[in-house]
Amino acid sequence: MTWKPHFTVAAVIEKDGKFLLVEEMVDGKKVLNQPAGHLEPNESIIDAVIRETEEETARVFQPEQLIGLYRWKLAAKDRTYIRLSFSGKIIKTLENQALDADIIRTVWLSYDEIIQQSDQLRSPLVLECVNDYRKGKRYSLDLLKDLE
Repeated sequence: MTWKPHFTVAAVIEKDGKFLLVEEMVDGKKVLNQPAGHLEPNESIIDAVIRETEEETARVFQPEQLIGLYRWKLAAKDRTYIRLSFSGKIIKTLENQALDADIIRTVWLSYDEIIQQSDQLRSPLVLECVNDYRKGKRYSLDLLKDLE
């Protein structure tokens, strides 16, 4: 059997001391997550984070730097997630665009509010990415190479 990790991207977006998160339904439970999702076939890594952010927040994201590369093993479901996390900014809000079906709403939360609601985070990746962002971890997008 071939091991197939779930490859995901996530956007860490901070403005005025608050982080943009999405409230979504996962397995019948409300959780908080960064705008995030899976890389699609034939899609660049950068295009994936832009698309996922737009679909989940109705906002256009401009990635500026890579925060980190993470591996998380979800033992309960025997799944492994590989996440690339990006920092950047919102360059446009799409007023009439609907959010993905599983997204309830977007929220801006301070770091303290995220900590207070840590039991509602979709995974430990959410807080780990925010913590690395707050520590100033940033890497050039030139590290990423998409070859056809």
